[in-house]
Amino acid sequence: MTFLTNAAYNCLKTSSVFISQSTSPLAPIGVTAALEAANDSSIKPHPKIFDEFALTDRVGIVSGGNRGLGLEMALALCEAGARAVYCFDLPKKPSEEWKATSEYVKRMENGSRLEYVSLNVTDQKAVWEAAENIGNREKRMDVCVAAAGILKTHTDCLQYPAEQFKEVMDVNTNGVLYTAQAAGQQMVRFGNSGSIILIASMSGSITNRDHAWVSYNTSKSAVLQMARSMACELGVKNIRVNSLSPGHIYTTMTAAYLDKQPHLLEKWSSLNPMGRIGRPDELRGVVAWLASDASSFCTGSDILVSGGHHSW
Repeated sequence: MTFLTNAAYNCLKTSSVFISQSTSPLAPIGVTAALEAANDSSIKPHPKIFDEFALTDRVGIVSGGNRGLGLEMALALCEAGARAVYCFDLPKKPSEEWKATSEYVKRMENGSRLEYVSLNVTDQKAVWEAAENIGNREKRMDVCVAAAGILKTHTDCLQYPAEQFKEVMDVNTNGVLYTAQAAGQQMVRFGNSGSIILIASMSGSITNRDHAWVSYNTSKSAVLQMARSMACELGVKNIRVNSLSPGHIYTTMTAAYLDKQPHLLEKWSSLNPMGRIGRPDELRGVVAWLASDASSFCTGSDILVSGGHHSW
């Protein structure tokens, strides 16, 4: 078995340039930990990969968290150990689905909790104030998932009503910005690093065949550029910003189409190499990864989870 020489290992371990740039809070980690163990027989190796994904004691916001993808993502953060995840949504009272999920989190007994906040994400002042109140209570902010969004029925792009277009853009683009701003302000306030995840869509980089969704597609394309722009501004503050682009997923929103037009299920399924549409729970892993230190060098990226829709 061949190891680095002591001189080479010590150079890697103590490189002032590398250490000044970045050191994992779990250091030594990975191969560096293996090399250290090779030079010290008293070290007992143990896996750290699960520690990298842990969100222990962290605080997050999920907009659109009353149901659907937002609620699924909020639960994933709780399962990863977040202290509290605040779900922003429009209804005055949370849904039965949210209540059941909140109770489920309590029964996990890992110290995590779901909180519900009724607000309109298109009201910038209200969103900012809600995040500030969370900061006052929790004394930190670590994660933001901006998932609130709406989809309108088929409308000819040449006849698209101005008010309807504005409504979609206001929720899907402006609301995402306001939520990201609100969380980012608190991350800066408390001086901790953070991860902001903007929920876009594969519809932001492709057009859904045979669907007249010009407002939705436009709004999601804007979110992709928003994530890149914010990532470039906030990187120096150690705040990462990425977008997540789901493909066809069976949610409450898409059910409005699939339940009334069953033929669409077969059509949508045929549009990707896997031959099926996705489940909400299939986004849990990537959200946990983006929120955690496991993705600490990932920012300004768009993560596609579409069953390979783009690959044809």
